[in-house]
Amino acid sequence: MARARHGKKKRRGLKIFIFLVICALIGGGVYFYLNQDKLEEVKEKLPIKKLKIVDEDSKTRPIAVMINNNHAAWPHAGLQDAYLSYEIIAEGGITRIMALFKDQDTEKIGSVRSARPYYLDYALENDAIYVHYGWSDKAKSDIASLGVDNINGLTDNKTFWRDTKLNKATEHTVFTSMEKIKETASEAGYMRDTNKDLLLQYSIDEISLKKKEGALKADNVYIKYSYYTDTSYEYDKENKVYKRSMSGEPHVDALTEEQYTVKNIIVIGVNNYSYDSYGRQELENIGSGEGYYITDGYAVPITWEKDSRSSQTVYKYASNGKEIKVNDGNTFIQIQPEGETLTITGNEETENNE
Repeated sequence: MARARHGKKKRRGLKIFIFLVICALIGGGVYFYLNQDKLEEVKEKLPIKKLKIVDEDSKTRPIAVMINNNHAAWPHAGLQDAYLSYEIIAEGGITRIMALFKDQDTEKIGSVRSARPYYLDYALENDAIYVHYGWSDKAKSDIASLGVDNINGLTDNKTFWRDTKLNKATEHTVFTSMEKIKETASEAGYMRDTNKDLLLQYSIDEISLKKKEGALKADNVYIKYSYYTDTSYEYDKENKVYKRSMSGEPHVDALTEEQYTVKNIIVIGVNNYSYDSYGRQELENIGSGEGYYITDGYAVPITWEKDSRSSQTVYKYASNGKEIKVNDGNTFIQIQPEGETLTITGNEETENNE
């Protein structure tokens, strides 16, 4: 009898518990229904995380500016405002940088230099308005045949100016501003909504490469372009960015006097060759190859694919073939001559402190 009474009490307790749970669920449902509007109001007031480097909702076309990178032209101006930059070899072992700006009001950019044909491929893949001062014969021909929206200093007397205060050769003194570029682009009918997505996929939340397959510690990165030019990066662990240097000198802005910093680095190897007696270059960038994505002190192997001159280059993790996501911040794409030295190393002290 005692066991029977105990069983009845247990079943009765279980029923009461189930009843209370049902009541709580019903009560919660009723509360939610009655207060749905208030909950929506609270939800709307919560801060929404957005990218800092670009406005993902903006359809404004990027502006691609050709930057002179002859050592005699240093220091540069305005490059920290670029959300994406390409560095590629040109004749004489010198590189040129193509800096892309979006929704910026940068007051001084340069110095500006002439067009080369393969830079057009990267302007096209971003649907960018291409800004340059002069061109090679092949670049001139390609701009016409490819229908590249461009602003050329040789035929434009209001978008550019010469900084006569600089003690430099004339070809190193040409500068422009976003205000002037936008005015000229609008008058030329170039200012329309972009019809392409951003080249890279960005992550609002910080991405760590540490545990990804093939990850390397990357506190120092050395990228050789030629006997004349190399680019290097040193990781600033406190600020989670890379400090940029060229040919052993800090890459410093002329106006702020601060060293340029970079959040993401993509290094790929691409074959290049001379096509004329002057040594002008051509790039075998249609196809696929290998490289590294570097951020926050680590590097991972990647692959790249580009199907045509205007198609977007796709960067994927070598380990699984998935398209990479990059951290919220500016990116330098280092298109290095295939076979040149690339060194990625870690600092022992940072490894021990992790």
